[in-house]
Amino acid sequence: MELNSFVISAIALLTVAAITVALFKHLGLGSILGLLVAGIVVGPYSPGPSVTAQVEDVRNFTELGVVLLLFLIGLEMKPRRLWALRREVFGLGSAQILISGVLIGAYMSLYAYSWRAALLMGLTLALSSTALVMQSLFERGDLNTRHGTAAFAVLLMQDLAVVPLLAIVPILSDVGTLSADVPFWQQVVVVIGMVGVIVAFGRYLVPFALAYLLRQNNREAFTLMVLLAVFLAAGAMHEAGLSMALGAFMMGMLLSTSRFSFQIQAQIEPFKGLLMSLFFVAVGMSIDLDAIASQPLLLAQHVVLILTIKLVVLLLIALLFGLPPGTATRIAFMLAQSGEFGFVLFGSAKVLGVIDDPTFVIAVTVISVSMLLTPLLVRLGDGLAWRLERRAAPVRTFVDPAGGSDPAGRVVIAGYGRVGHTVATLLEANEIRFIAFDTNPANVKRGEQDGRAVYFGDIGDADLMAAAQVGSAALVILTIDHGPTALRVVSHIRTAYPRVPVIARARDLEACGNLIRAGATLAYPEAIESSLRLGAEALKMLGVPTGDVDSLLQGVRSEGYAQVVD
Repeated sequence: MELNSFVISAIALLTVAAITVALFKHLGLGSILGLLVAGIVVGPYSPGPSVTAQVEDVRNFTELGVVLLLFLIGLEMKPRRLWALRREVFGLGSAQILISGVLIGAYMSLYAYSWRAALLMGLTLALSSTALVMQSLFERGDLNTRHGTAAFAVLLMQDLAVVPLLAIVPILSDVGTLSADVPFWQQVVVVIGMVGVIVAFGRYLVPFALAYLLRQNNREAFTLMVLLAVFLAAGAMHEAGLSMALGAFMMGMLLSTSRFSFQIQAQIEPFKGLLMSLFFVAVGMSIDLDAIASQPLLLAQHVVLILTIKLVVLLLIALLFGLPPGTATRIAFMLAQSGEFGFVLFGSAKVLGVIDDPTFVIAVTVISVSMLLTPLLVRLGDGLAWRLERRAAPVRTFVDPAGGSDPAGRVVIAGYGRVGHTVATLLEANEIRFIAFDTNPANVKRGEQDGRAVYFGDIGDADLMAAAQVGSAALVILTIDHGPTALRVVSHIRTAYPRVPVIARARDLEACGNLIRAGATLAYPEAIESSLRLGAEALKMLGVPTGDVDSLLQGVRSEGYAQVVD
């Protein structure tokens, strides 16, 4: 039974999703599995009421979440990091696709499938779920670990494989043609042209537009401009016959070198989170319970054997590429599922007659069930990897998005005006790593000219604090001279990261007290401190011993400046 009212459908979906996500997170299985189960419950194949029967339309729309996810990954994956991964992308990724595809295709050929259908199913089921794996890495904070970067490299190669796989479908079909109206050289020119357009937009036009909008203090237009840039890049790649996610990833990489990258991430994260949640619900809706019930043993056999083939192949190839056993184990269990691209490719193959309707149902169900099992496989892989690594006592190596090797121990400066610039200079002189944020584009420009890690962003934004990894900072220094903003920042930091010390600048004693009550570790009244320094220098020039002057200053500060305030 399909619910007719949109409001009732939304209430039913949100209720079920909230309950399942809360339950599965409480059980330690993660939110993704909860969303997949929620999709099964409210989907058209469950015995209860369904929110919609148009599952494919919902899935197509929510794939925009995958586009935004790849864009955010591109923001963190600067070009130099991508170049460093070229061995894993083209070596590990290519070997995994070809070997897994051939073995799975050989297995499927045992069930009277034509060689065309078996080959297509093998290569398609060899791909993994970019959305599922990357979202899991995001949630766990593992994107910048060794296994996280290697898994991403394999997924990137799988996305690049979209082009030849799309070309294979009409070749294998008896009714299709390989774009006879468009010569291959012309297709290559179109792809190169679209890439050139994206590079020009992302490297020059979009940063210029964003800087202009920030100078106008137009935050809403800033967000809309970023979304426009992402979807233009995704659309351009789609028109060229490539993956939309690749276009978004390229735009993210191009903007990753701009001074707006952290603020962009903070603005886009809520949109990505909502669409990705709906995407996993849509995948859950695709699980055909009737198909499973009609052939439970066959479907279970397909799922188990395909997962096993991919696990073994990934594990062996990762070991051959020199990855440690624990890392190879995590990668194998994380990438063992089949991916969402299969929904699109199998749909095209069904239209062109490469596979029939029963085969399509089986293939889509295998993909959906394998995705449903992924959170459990990841937990199993972590357990096995931990056992392998227990004696070696591994250390995770992270990559700082600001350019350093590790965000831990870094100082975060909020505000790069006069005071922030001075603090940064002192830190730099003592070789202490720092990253600074300011909402004034002119100050950000000054930081860029100084050659320092100064980015546009409101440090009071919870999403930006997460993107900047404030929780790993050794110290946060607030040089903001706007009282309400400073109070909001201190309150947010103390709530989200209670162990991170915060030193704040204040105008006077009243503001200093407010900041301390809000959670600041220390707060210094700027006007009184300036007066004290002036008076101290005067006493020294009048012959008072330096030790006595320092003792006097220490006494005034220890008593809360009571001696110098009425």
